[in-house]
Amino acid sequence: MTFPDDVRYTREHEWARQEGGIVTVGITGYATDQLGDVVFVELPAVGRTLDAGGTFGVVEAVKTVSDLYAPVAGEVVEVNGALSDNPAVVNSDPYGAGWMIKIRLGDPSAYATLLSPADYAKIVEESHA
Repeated sequence: MTFPDDVRYTREHEWARQEGGIVTVGITGYATDQLGDVVFVELPAVGRTLDAGGTFGVVEAVKTVSDLYAPVAGEVVEVNGALSDNPAVVNSDPYGAGWMIKIRLGDPSAYATLLSPADYAKIVEESHA
């Protein structure tokens, strides 16, 4: 399994892509493989302030229900409303159309503390060892 180079990762299997002071967040392809077919996504309201590592929503799949964790602290400035009508896009395009929220970074240096693609790949490999 490969992981895009233009994003950072969390141990909880979220990804984050920074563009200016805004971070787009979703769950990784590995996470979608583990969850199975996503059937429902609960996302926060725009304007909500999130703490890094705090929960921001829930993803429900055929196999299980899982909390979603914010990779960085900040204010939710956009949610992917298309997921309410078509949550399966999280499975088919997790790093593109399957994004979940956009956060205005509270601390710009926080993004650099997230896992690199290589570090995240090691965590995934270790979970299968």
